[in-house]
Amino acid sequence: MDGIGIVYKPDGITSHDVVARVRRILKFKKVGHAGTLDPLATGLLIILVGSSTRLFDKFVGFDKAYTATMLLGVKTVSADIQGKVLAEAPCADITRERVEEVFKRFLGVIQQVPPMVSAVKYKGERLYKLARKGINVERPSREVRVDALDILEFAHPYVKFHLACSKGTYVRQIAEDAGDALGCGACITQIERTKVGPFLLSDAVSLEEFNEGCLRDQSALKAA
Repeated sequence: MDGIGIVYKPDGITSHDVVARVRRILKFKKVGHAGTLDPLATGLLIILVGSSTRLFDKFVGFDKAYTATMLLGVKTVSADIQGKVLAEAPCADITRERVEEVFKRFLGVIQQVPPMVSAVKYKGERLYKLARKGINVERPSREVRVDALDILEFAHPYVKFHLACSKGTYVRQIAEDAGDALGCGACITQIERTKVGPFLLSDAVSLEEFNEGCLRDQSALKAA
């Protein structure tokens, strides 16, 4: 059995949970995913089955797009609403125009420090595992590229935005860094991945709908 599955990951479960469910659905063990979405995040998750697991590096290298919502005035240990609150600050004076101006600073090639809640490894261990133990370590910055960062809705203190970016860009870190630049802090309340390379959110099927007939062959990547 071989193929590429385009699955919608709901919130509250890990990407590995999705892989485990697909294995049970297909009754097939050689299944993996390309590009982790943490439990808070929803959206497009690429599932690779059989020989298609060799395409992992290709999928990880694709540009991606997201919609996300950040909460102004709250900074947390994980840069999302589920983490322990580190600081709260007044933000009543933050306008849409100010956020737009700050967002412009993140366009193009930038340096970004990966968040502790990420799959980046430190001395052989994933950062998110260290974060769960309450351990914080120094992380070197990485070069990433932001092609678009646009406000979709401004409902103070919430800002919903669209992000188009290169591989390795962390949405929650964009929000936290923007909050720091605004002087009030910010954290993510919602993330949805809407695009991975040539694949769109509209291509995805739910886990309830997923079956062997949903698998695409590798020709789906010809246009990528």
